[in-house]
Amino acid sequence: MSVDLLTNLDKIHTTELGVERIRKNLGLIDADVVAWCRGRIRDANDVVKRGKNWYAYTDGATITVNATSFTIITAHKAKTMSAE
Repeated sequence: MSVDLLTNLDKIHTTELGVERIRKNLGLIDADVVAWCRGRIRDANDVVKRGKNWYAYTDGATITVNATSFTIITAHKAKTMSAE
């Protein structure tokens, strides 16, 4: 249940390498990556737990957070379906 992740927003963090990876993947320049991710998780369209990770789907991005440590592992631009 996403309540676990949402009630622990203050515990969400990442590593220095995580900050760089997320900036690169999402094209964020001067943003506070952790604050940006926390805001997107709070306002997410969908938050699901699969295995040991939480996945937040929001604003064209997917954010992956470890369910035990609340570490943001990565974030990617959401893949769009092409109309063919």
